[in-house]
Amino acid sequence: MSHLLVLGGTGRTGIHILSEAAQRGHFVRALVRNPDALQAPAGVELIQGTPSNIDDIRKAASGTEAVVSALNNSRASDNPWAKPVSPPMFMTDATRNTLTVMEEEGIHRIVVTSTMGAGDDWARLNPVFKALIKVSNLKAGYDDHHGVDKLLRASDVDWTLARAVALTDKPLSGPPRAAEAGTDKPGPRINRADLARFLLDTLEKDTWNRKAPLVWNAKA
Repeated sequence: MSHLLVLGGTGRTGIHILSEAAQRGHFVRALVRNPDALQAPAGVELIQGTPSNIDDIRKAASGTEAVVSALNNSRASDNPWAKPVSPPMFMTDATRNTLTVMEEEGIHRIVVTSTMGAGDDWARLNPVFKALIKVSNLKAGYDDHHGVDKLLRASDVDWTLARAVALTDKPLSGPPRAAEAGTDKPGPRINRADLARFLLDTLEKDTWNRKAPLVWNAKA
């Protein structure tokens, strides 16, 4: 799959996806709100727009073969009580638009960044952390991840939900580990560069089809 549409390419994980995909020789089209704010690697075409607008996705998706989404429901900071800055259910609405366009364009593959505890993994979360989510502004992000999970599972596309554990900005530290929830004990963290590599490996090797693996770094 040499022609990729990347959503969320200006985010902290998305910039690693763009760089890694370009290094691997893929042609990448990234839908971004402000192309002037991003120094795009060679091989990356920037399309101005937002995934909240289905016509922008149509423009960006034309001629592509797969989608990688690193969208996030953002807050003003990483503090759990920081004010949300994304529209409510931003990722869910964008995913709905993306699935519609994928059907129109005959695109069958999508890989999406998710989080530990989304969808059917909610029951496995530590009760203390679940309580924190419910009383803080983390709840908006989790509600959105649950919505994305539900949409993809009900779709006919070949999806992968990469459920990352706590994300960090540390350097690459070797191949990440991945396993379906309940089959292995995950490590506490995954750095964003390694998560980007996992997403692209999943596309290139066509693995984890219609599955939602937890992803973590083997070394804490």
